[in-house]
This record gives sequence, structure tokens and C-alpha cells, in this order.
Amino acid sequence: MKRREFIALISLWPAWPALVQAQQQPALGLLSSGEMADWAIKSFRAGLEGSGYVEGRNLTITYRSAENQFDRLPALAAELVKSRVSVIFATGSPVPARSAKAATPTIPIVFAYGGDPVSDGLVASFNRPGGNVTGATFIGTSLTAKRMELLREILPHVSDVALLVNPKGTLAEGQIVEAKAAAQAFGLTFILSMPLARASSTRLSQR
Repeated sequence: MKRREFIALISLWPAWPALVQAQQQPALGLLSSGEMADWAIKSFRAGLEGSGYVEGRNLTITYRSAENQFDRLPALAAELVKSRVSVIFATGSPVPARSAKAATPTIPIVFAYGGDPVSDGLVASFNRPGGNVTGATFIGTSLTAKRMELLREILPHVSDVALLVNPKGTLAEGQIVEAKAAAQAFGLTFILSMPLARASSTRLSQR
């Protein structure tokens, strides 16, 4: 999980009291596609403490990580719903939020990731998300061309560029399309690698 995503997540804590005011001891469910780094856990807890919530004192947190096995997320989301958490924070990719949304139409779900929540089917629109899902996002796929341009400026003699993607993630298709187009525009050879699909790297010449 990226630092920017957690900054976005922490920025949502002012809304936390309204979500849990009906419960004397609020319970938070954290659903993640992968293990969280130590710095992320510390930032997460610091954001809570800034709003007056301390885990173990006046807040219960149930952590559920799929450990990058995306097919585990539906069952993990169901576990959080069964435990009657007050709110679910879904992080790491759109898949945890999508799994949580499928598991409950009533428990509030807050996401933080780098994709497009509209095209990913999480919300109806940015202005009016609707339903029980909301959150913050940095649409990273739209920055692919800019990143490629910066790479070209930093390393003007580079001829090959590689993209490592998770084929099980919903961002993969968009990332590949954007990267291929950017590579072609800058006269680079595009190399695609999808290790989780147990497929060998594919070299696609765009020159």
C-alpha cells in the first residue's frame, strides 16, 4: 500500500464519529489485499488517535488481509460483516472494497486506493457516490504517460521499459493500455511482466 493512499485514508477520520455514534464501543474492520507495512500501521493508528480513538481502549479493530491472494477477499469481507463492525476500511486496491460492497449493503465502506472508483463499479459518480460506499482515490493509471515522460527525461538513452502488473487486480488492463500507448509515443520497447499469472515476460516492440 502506498503512502499517499494512507494519507487519504487518515484524512477521512473526522467523519468517523458520525459513523459510530450509535455504538458505545465502536468496531472497525480493516480489509486489505496485502500485509500493511509497519509505517502504514503507525500512520493508521495515529490518525485514529488524533480523533480520540485508541485501539484497545475505546475502539476495537479487526484486521483482515488477503496476503495478496485476491480470491480470499470475499470470505474475509463476510467475516467482518458477521462480526458486526461499524465501518469497513478497504485498502490496497479496488478489490477489497468491491468484496466488502458485495458482502453488505448497509455497513459503511470507505476505500483508499489509486484507481477510478466509478469505472471499478464502487460508486455511481464522484459527486454522488450513492449507496454505502465512499472514499478517496488517486487515479494513478492516468499518470502513466507522465511517469514515462519523466523516465525519458531522467534516462534519455533508455530504450526498454518494463511494466510489472498483477493480472488479478482490476487496474491491470488500464495500466497495460496506458503504458503501451506511452511507450509507443516515446519510441520505447515495452516489456510486460505478469508473474502472478505464472506467465513469462512478454516483449512488445512499440518502435
